[in-house]
Amino acid sequence: MSTPSADQLPLAPDGAPPQEDWEGAVAAVLRKSGRLTSDDPDSAAWGALTTTTLDGIPVLPLGTPDTAAELPDAGLPGQVPFTRGTTATRPFGSWDIRARFEDPDAELTAQHVTEDLENGVNSLWLVLGDAGIAIEDLDTVLEPVLLDLAPVVLDAPQRPVLAASEFVRHMVRRGVQPAAGTNLGANPIGHRDKRPMAKEVVRDVADLAVREGLKAVMVDGTAVHDRGGSDVQELAYTIAAGAEYLRLLAHAGHEPDVACGLIEFRYAATAEQFPTIAKFRAARRLWARVLELSHVDPAHQGQSQHAVTSRPMMTRYDPYTNMLRTTVAAFSAGVGGAGAVTVLPFDEPLGLPESFSRRIARNTSSLLAAEAHIAEVTDPAGGSHAVERLTEDLAVAAWELFGRVEEDGGLIHDLKDGSWDRAIAEVVQRRRDQVARRTRPITGLTEFPQVAETLPHRRAYAVPRQVVRHGADFENLRDQPAPHPLFVATMGTVAQHTARATFLTNLLAAGGITAHAVGSSTGVEDVLAAYHGEKVVALAGTDQAYAEWGPDLVAALRGAGAEHVLLAGKPVEGLEVDDNAAMGLDALAFLHRTRERLGVTADPDARARPTTESAR
Repeated sequence: MSTPSADQLPLAPDGAPPQEDWEGAVAAVLRKSGRLTSDDPDSAAWGALTTTTLDGIPVLPLGTPDTAAELPDAGLPGQVPFTRGTTATRPFGSWDIRARFEDPDAELTAQHVTEDLENGVNSLWLVLGDAGIAIEDLDTVLEPVLLDLAPVVLDAPQRPVLAASEFVRHMVRRGVQPAAGTNLGANPIGHRDKRPMAKEVVRDVADLAVREGLKAVMVDGTAVHDRGGSDVQELAYTIAAGAEYLRLLAHAGHEPDVACGLIEFRYAATAEQFPTIAKFRAARRLWARVLELSHVDPAHQGQSQHAVTSRPMMTRYDPYTNMLRTTVAAFSAGVGGAGAVTVLPFDEPLGLPESFSRRIARNTSSLLAAEAHIAEVTDPAGGSHAVERLTEDLAVAAWELFGRVEEDGGLIHDLKDGSWDRAIAEVVQRRRDQVARRTRPITGLTEFPQVAETLPHRRAYAVPRQVVRHGADFENLRDQPAPHPLFVATMGTVAQHTARATFLTNLLAAGGITAHAVGSSTGVEDVLAAYHGEKVVALAGTDQAYAEWGPDLVAALRGAGAEHVLLAGKPVEGLEVDDNAAMGLDALAFLHRTRERLGVTADPDARARPTTESAR
């Protein structure tokens, strides 16, 4: 087949098809799927395909020059305002592959450290203290590490100064110069909101860091993300925390040009690809603006970024799908320009990860960087009208929230008066409602669940993990499966009932309910022959079947012992049932009602209770 020449291609003069042609083609498909009506104009395709973030920011299906009109100049990679990256190129064509370690078993952790460093990991993230490795075990964990080659980032919420001192002692004892990027990881604001203690911690850790040529502070946005906060809240929180640390470092005697180099930022990367890419780009622009206002030299205004794949997006059930989520998240963080990326193991919601899951996690980054060559192009999303628009919208919204925080008296003030808790709780509830209605689907949990799966066993964390997982409401249902099956009266041929029967059985499985379906049937007698006295039954068929023999079937099933009758689809006139399930319903409420009929004790406070829970 010959390739058409350029003059044969139906392109507009500027090389792009006219926008009206795109609208017409897309609208035609949307009308066939029922998402647009024949009365809707073609331009309605934009609204039908535009999604909205929890912050109310639109994510466009397609960018056009008008989309990005009058946006500020993003500059070039490695140049102010660093939207397009803090460097023009990545060293070695990759990002820093950073692994997290928190297993209290020091010998086993040392083994995992060695395995990871020998197989692609570049740097270490060590959780120290009650929730992880004992500080006194640092020597055991670090002994096999070439500290001049592998950067180490500490995370010691209870005793940050002691952890920093012990790390420096270990480093001095071995007589090594630390690798660039090593961070003592102090983050007192992220763990406590007492200003005097924050001053002392930052002063003591910064003094150590400056003396040894290390970073001192980690501003951790996952403190907001893990609690259910939005992208804008995470951005505003980190910029506000960064500003507080600049003040604390100035109080400790460090000039702004030095202080900014002591700070690193950690952000969550989710499977929502474009918002994640835009978030990392917006974060760099925001921080550069803060440093500009702090009179920091432009050469020092770049933001050091560490991405970690989202914990809340992960599921305990069907945990292997987490590999797919973390792959998209790592891709998005890499494209967004994160300097270091941590891919959490797929079994992270279940407990301490094992060698297999750790290998999959580190190889995710290796595959993206070395085989897919994601890191070889700096800011590949730069110039995309849709991404530039989303970056700008996130940055503006976060800057406005940051401004309100500063007007209130700063982040520490707002943490103390509960402002952040209330704001995050509102976002959590909005997300819960979307998940409950399955407009924010979670594969393997709210969609396509495996109701009889066996979960892999993992050792428990030293301290229960507090994470507001997006699917926690549905996980709670799965934790207590319904004791009795539900009978599904499939009406008509397989082709006639499959769509609604599949919709219903998947919905029921998401609530821990098994279903027994009839199969092909031609009338009431076929259905009754397969019925075994289940108390709860459901009808699944076409509207025509519902109208023609639905009333007789319902009467027959009730006469045979059925106490509660459900309908797959919208209510049908003349067909008396007790409940129905259709697209757009509050699936969680429906499942609670159905489970109660199947003998599961209903929890009247289930929808109001916070979803914070510990990993099992």
